[in-house]
Order: sequence, then C-alpha cells, then structure tokens
Amino acid sequence: MTVLDVTTASDNISMLMQEIGVEARAAARVLAKAPTKQKDAALLAAAAAIRADIDDILSANEADLIDAKHKGLSPALLDRLTLNDQRVEAIARALEDIAALPDPVGTRLAEWDRPNGLHIERVRVPLGVIGIIYESRPNVTADAGALCMKAGNAAILRGGSESLRSNRAIHDALMQGVMSAGLPETSIQLIPTTDRAAVGEMLRGLDGNIDVIVPRGGKSLVARVQDEARVPVFAHLEGICHVYVDAKSNLDMAREILLNAKLRRTGVCGSAETLLVDQACAKETLPTLVKALLDAGCEVRGDEATCAVDTRVKPASEDDWHTEYLDAIIAVRLVKGVEGAINHIARYGSNHTESIVTDDAATAERFLNEVDSAIVLHNASTQFADGGEFGMGAEIGISTGKFHARGPVGVEQLTSFKYVVRGNGQIRP
Repeated sequence: MTVLDVTTASDNISMLMQEIGVEARAAARVLAKAPTKQKDAALLAAAAAIRADIDDILSANEADLIDAKHKGLSPALLDRLTLNDQRVEAIARALEDIAALPDPVGTRLAEWDRPNGLHIERVRVPLGVIGIIYESRPNVTADAGALCMKAGNAAILRGGSESLRSNRAIHDALMQGVMSAGLPETSIQLIPTTDRAAVGEMLRGLDGNIDVIVPRGGKSLVARVQDEARVPVFAHLEGICHVYVDAKSNLDMAREILLNAKLRRTGVCGSAETLLVDQACAKETLPTLVKALLDAGCEVRGDEATCAVDTRVKPASEDDWHTEYLDAIIAVRLVKGVEGAINHIARYGSNHTESIVTDDAATAERFLNEVDSAIVLHNASTQFADGGEFGMGAEIGISTGKFHARGPVGVEQLTSFKYVVRGNGQIRP
C-alpha cells in the first residue's frame, strides 16, 4: 500500500480501508506461524533503525509540534506529542525489551487426559488483526506495532492528525525492521489519511478483517469507539486515579509518593487526580501534603477542611471528584479511614489505578482486596501504571474492562487460546 495523505471522497476511503483490511488478514496468517527468532529479528532491526533515523524522527516531530501549538493543543497533549533524544531512545529500548520477552504463541496453558483416552491441550494463539486508534503519542506507533507482531498479530494503526509526521517517521523505521526479517510489509500498517471516515470504517470491522479495536486517547475518542464499534474493544474511558494517605503512614513517604503520582507527568493516564486523606491524621498530614503540592506548582481544589489549611486552595465542586485533569490540578478530600477511601473510589473512580500509603499491613490488604480497579498499589506511585514498569516490555494501553484483558495490555493480553484435542479413533456414543 502506498502511503499518501488521502483526503478524497468517502467511497475512496472505504475502498482504501477495505484493501488495508484484506492485506492485514493475509499478513496475520503469516505472522501466526512466524518463528520467534524471525519476529525478534524484525523488532531488533527496527530498534536499530529508530536510533539510526533519530534526526528524521525529531525533525518530523518538531514540525508536528509547531502545528500543534498553532492549533492551541493543551500542555498535556503537547507533552504527550513531544519527542526528544531520551524519548526516542526509550522507544528503541522498548522494542528491544519486547523482543526479549517470551513468545506467548503456542504456549500450553493446560493439558489433561480424559477417561476415553482423548488428550486435550489449551494453547495460546494470536487474536489476528488488531486495530489501534490513538491520539498524540507517537511512541504508540512503535509500542503497538511491536507488541502485536510479537504476539503474532497484524496491526492497523490510526494515529491522530497532530502526530502524523512523527508517526510516519517511526513507522518507516519499523518497516525497515519488518522487511529485513522477511516478514510481510503489511504486518504493521499505518493509515495514510487523517479523514475521520477511516475511523468509522475501522469501527465497522473492515468486513470482518479486524478482530479487536484498542483506543488510546481522550475521553471523546474512547467514548466514540465504545459506542460505535462492531468488534470487541479493549478500552479505558478515563484515568481518575486516587492516592489515599492513611493515618498510619510515613508522612515523608506519603509526600514523595504524592508529588510523583501527580506531577511526574501530569498528562499520563496514571497521574493521580484525587488525594484522599484519613481524617484521623488530618491535623498534621493535610497541611504538609497540601503545602507540598502548592509549592510544587500544583493547583489544589479541596473540600471545606482542605480549604481551611491554606488560602491558596480553591473550593472543590462535585464535578472535581469526577474529573481527569491531565494537568497540574488535584482534588483533595478528607475521608473516614480506609472504608471512607474505598467508598469514595467506588463512587467516583474509573477502575484504573489507586494507591494506598500506610504502614499498617491489615489496612493495606483491605484496600488492595476491596478496591475494584485494574491496578492497586501499596506504598507506590500511581505512575507505575505502565506495562514497561510491569516488565511487559511496553503496553498498548490500560484496560479497565473485566473481559479478556484488564490492566496493562501487553503481549500475553494480545493472544487468545484454542483447544487442541488428540485422539486415536474415539467416537462419541
């Protein structure tokens, strides 16, 4: 497929997308039986190409950033879009990390014998063709393409218009790796148009050629995908993440965890959006934590008790407890112990990532067991909500659903399984 900036009529978009779907299905059949060494060779060669092409990638990214600033993109989106030497190197390392992971395809998950002599195995297999729709983050081009390939899947990537040049530059490097290993060029396809009609075609499944859709972006994008998709979706609608500081916590630890959870990178989905503080330790703990946030440049919106500790705190509204800021803003509230924290999270959370800071093991276990989120942490920053940090090489996203994949969607989550049954002439009576 020729990579062009297609802005033609909807019927041409439909024809283009159908062609992409057919080519992806054909590539998926090849990838499903590709040896591990061949897939790994493609990923390692792609990592080398990323490093060799860094000047081209950064030049393309600079052009995207100039346009994005002119369009008035928010600071959080600009941060997601921005590449530099360190971030490009991180992309290359992620490809190498994925190559180093065990190949899940063909793994026997279980096996047993039946009294009639049948031998049954449950074996991991690729999902097939995965469509990824994402915004802003050009690193997703590499992460998603590489994870899909490692798991024996073909990928159809549709990045946002704001990152078009960056995505193409990274995709070019991926293609160098894929072709050097002798795998189909259509193993990882980047949609060559910014026309929104292409997204609609993907959501309809490309005549059965897409097996699953993974959206990674803002609330409006994910909501559209969940509303319109005619194929299964791995998605999280938003990341309203909480840090709860218990009465039996180390205050210095709590402060460091909180500042990292909120401010390390405010535009990532694992950034903390709400701080909950046990009212039993509010007199000492609340002023210290609020001052630390304010002094670090974070806007604080608090309940009545929080407003009373510092004149710089703004009153929180009901909407603040529901808000994913993706900015240097946090909502703060006192709660009645761990039960109050659990109840608040159950009412306002998005089932993404929550952290408790406490030295009390029993309290920690209650929080970890009762909070129904994809990721729960004890004495650690919510910013660890990341497949790479989990040792998964990278991730396509954090799924907050409960079917098939939950939490970081990595290589294993991009597989399904089938049953292989071996007999010696058995028939069913």
